[in-house]
Amino acid sequence: MSTAIVTGQPVPGSSLENDLRSLGFDVRVAGDASETDTLLAAVPADRRVALVDARFVGHLHALRLGLTDPRFPLAAVPGAVTAQPAAREALSRALARETSGGGTAHGGAPARAKSSVGDVDSVADHVVTALAADGSEVHHPELGSLVAAVPADPQARNEARQAVAAVDDEAVRLKSAVKSRDGFFTTFFISPYSRHIARWCARRGLTPNQVTTASLLTALIAAGCAATGTRPGFIAAGVLLIASFVLDCTDGQLARYSLQYSTLGAWLDATFDRAKEYAYYAGLALGAARGGDDVWALALGAMILQTCRHVVDFSFNEANHDASANTSPTAALSDKLDSRGWTVWLRRMIVLPIGERWAMIAVLTAATTPRITFYVLLVGCAFAATYTTAGRVLRSVTRKARRTDRAAQALADLADNGPLASAVAHLTRVRFGAPLLVALAGTAVLAVSLFSGVTWAPVAGAVVYAVTSGQALYRPLKGALDWLVPPLFRAAEYGTVLVLAAHADVNGALPAAFGLVAAVAYHHYDTVYRIRGDAGAPPAWLVRAIGGQEGRTLLVTVLAALLTASQFKVALTALAVAVALVVLVESIRFWVSAHMGGAPAVHDEGETA
Repeated sequence: MSTAIVTGQPVPGSSLENDLRSLGFDVRVAGDASETDTLLAAVPADRRVALVDARFVGHLHALRLGLTDPRFPLAAVPGAVTAQPAAREALSRALARETSGGGTAHGGAPARAKSSVGDVDSVADHVVTALAADGSEVHHPELGSLVAAVPADPQARNEARQAVAAVDDEAVRLKSAVKSRDGFFTTFFISPYSRHIARWCARRGLTPNQVTTASLLTALIAAGCAATGTRPGFIAAGVLLIASFVLDCTDGQLARYSLQYSTLGAWLDATFDRAKEYAYYAGLALGAARGGDDVWALALGAMILQTCRHVVDFSFNEANHDASANTSPTAALSDKLDSRGWTVWLRRMIVLPIGERWAMIAVLTAATTPRITFYVLLVGCAFAATYTTAGRVLRSVTRKARRTDRAAQALADLADNGPLASAVAHLTRVRFGAPLLVALAGTAVLAVSLFSGVTWAPVAGAVVYAVTSGQALYRPLKGALDWLVPPLFRAAEYGTVLVLAAHADVNGALPAAFGLVAAVAYHHYDTVYRIRGDAGAPPAWLVRAIGGQEGRTLLVTVLAALLTASQFKVALTALAVAVALVVLVESIRFWVSAHMGGAPAVHDEGETA
């Protein structure tokens, strides 16, 4: 249980202590700063602790935002400050400074912290000032219309109470549960009621992870319905896919509503989104096969296109989020368009985010055939990918951004080069050219070899590709367009598997290829989520164990050249199972241990819904 130390003389009629208890705090009372210091020292080191001025007046949700958000080691609102175990030492130092008279203003007078109502002597606010002076980062949540104040006199207290009564605390809390930037479909067709489902879940003690799991199960059932290949099954699949998306929105809204953020939850939410969509593609392909139509190549193509779109997003953001001089005329134009209401919604819709995409898939599944569904999906995603990538290329070539070593390392990790490419780069010690140009040349050679019709040509093309993969990462990826290298590698590896499986022309080869690409894509998504969570890339042994992207590409081409079509299908299946087992076991081990080890909570908004 967390501990809240209420400082100062109790105020008659105040509900502060009851409010703190309702938020899960064990409340203790201290008369002055010295007694506060004593009580703070007695609180176990593994507990969150909060210092709250007894005169505090404000909304319960303001206290909740300021004192219970697990993402921030230190947080404060006027009249209250909190520290998680990792920041307890900083809080204790700041309080000790105030107790010993170390906090002074100009001229040697005792420092006084300003509240939102008047200039009052508040221990909590003094501590926040001292923390800032020590260089500690204190999170101050956006309260909006919520009230949080330490009134200086009875009149100010009465005015603050009136301000509290004038604002519906619960309405603000419910509204803030919705993501600030969402797609058109989600904003107008899902969130108006999904937020109420989130509140219903919160009041019954359900967690975001439970809702996330329910969304996954619903999507898997939808995939199973699509796999029946019947019109009633397709209709049920479409309805269940929308229901799964409603739950997918609900889990994030529940996390924001109840501030139940966690590292494990962010990983589950992001991972399950991909698993749901790609499992549904497989269900559609199975359903089509029952009706005599083979659309596995379309299903695999849709998964490849969508994954490459995501890698473009991840790579561009990682390359530029901490870059300096990061401005361009294109970015300025984009900001200008975002200031106009209709252009905002239009731009959000044409990139076909998850909400619009799933709604389209659900309607097409129920009303048409799997083949038509995939055709429309591929055309829509291809247009969206062209639009977003072209815009980002324009931004990159018109800006003079200076990228950091961290960004270059993140791009190298996303590239997923294995031991073969690393050995080639180390042995050759020759720079062939700019990283992107080298990667493009290798990919072009590989593509030509795949369609040459010569049995061993893909192997030769894959050897050239492996060499250029190593050369592309010979120097840091800090060029204007070097963020395109990881998505280019994804397209090359996944495309190789698709083309060779299609060339095998044997029943079961494309489903096996679908499984292999899904397993490898999971590894690549896992890499992204680790980098986003500041956990670094997957361990080097894992990358070596599964060969790196160039090693897997070469292996698949060799298998296709050596084996018969039936044997190649079995080899793809075995490779898919092996990769899936290795990456899943390591990924689950990492994320569960990080969660159990108290890794800082995160809440990744992920793809715009």
